[in-house]
Amino acid sequence: MSYPCLYIDLKKITENVKTMAALCAEHGIEITAVSKVFCGEPEIVKAYLRGGVRRVGDARVQNLMKIRALECEKWLIRTPQPSMAEEVVKYADVSLNSEISVLDALNKAAAKQGKIHKVVLMYDLGDLREGFIDEEEFARGAEFAKNASHLELYGTGTNLTCFSFVHPDTEKLSELLRVAHKYGADKVISGGNSATVDLMLKGGIPAGVNLLRLGESLLFGRERAHYKYLPNTKNDAFILEAELVEVKNKPSMPWGHFGVDSYGNAPKFEDKGIRKRGIAALGKQDTDVETMWPIDDEIEIIGTSSDHLVMDLTECERDYKVGDTVRLRLGYYASLRAFTSPYVEKIYIQ
Repeated sequence: MSYPCLYIDLKKITENVKTMAALCAEHGIEITAVSKVFCGEPEIVKAYLRGGVRRVGDARVQNLMKIRALECEKWLIRTPQPSMAEEVVKYADVSLNSEISVLDALNKAAAKQGKIHKVVLMYDLGDLREGFIDEEEFARGAEFAKNASHLELYGTGTNLTCFSFVHPDTEKLSELLRVAHKYGADKVISGGNSATVDLMLKGGIPAGVNLLRLGESLLFGRERAHYKYLPNTKNDAFILEAELVEVKNKPSMPWGHFGVDSYGNAPKFEDKGIRKRGIAALGKQDTDVETMWPIDDEIEIIGTSSDHLVMDLTECERDYKVGDTVRLRLGYYASLRAFTSPYVEKIYIQ
């Protein structure tokens, strides 16, 4: 066994997908299941497909390449890079777009490959990440896509709560519907991501919005607007195990002249006297300490550096020693970093 290692429970992911797919279906909504958290690993995408979804989206073409043999509609959910237009057309059936020049590049690439590439035009409703913000420019984009020889105007989408953390609401999604219908970009109308789930549960999504791009709710059973866990879902499909390399009694208060961290912040400490402290061989290069939680709830995470996770073990019933392991339940960003890190072994539980 090599530590740190990440255990991925595929059955729990499949059950989450089934739960969310059924819930969305009650509201007339389908799902594009987002795979970017786990870098498009095919074993997890297969778990998605067993759960009943037929569309998979990722922000990186390299991840879509990994699943090219799987039978699903593949979406590139980040605005395509013009320099990668040929790869986008080759590996993605659908892409989200907000620049007419990029649509032109995709059309030319699709013509070379003898393919029709589907495009969803993104409309910015206030979060100020990607999307047309001027309706006249959106209209020109829709007209371009309709007239392009090798593009299909597939639909309209929006993104909320990922950059400025502006929440979706009925008024915003009604505006999305209006624009989509006005310009004939309405086969697929995508009302956002896991942040829109809460609005859906409250009956606030107007009829006609028929697709959500979901990642966090499928993998962690959590809606994104208020960070609430959803009924009948699992939040422990990703468990990271790390090995203790030091266990010692140490003061809880550092001594000496204090500086700032890499972000310019001055760390703060509370003097609790001598405490039993453990260090695990795990750090910021491998995961995100802010979005992970010890399975042993008596462990307190004190902090982390690039490759050391420092914990307070004083209150633990278990007598932890060097060589023992600690297990941590991961959330979104902790999982994303763990999958990106080559130092974390990945183990799939069927």
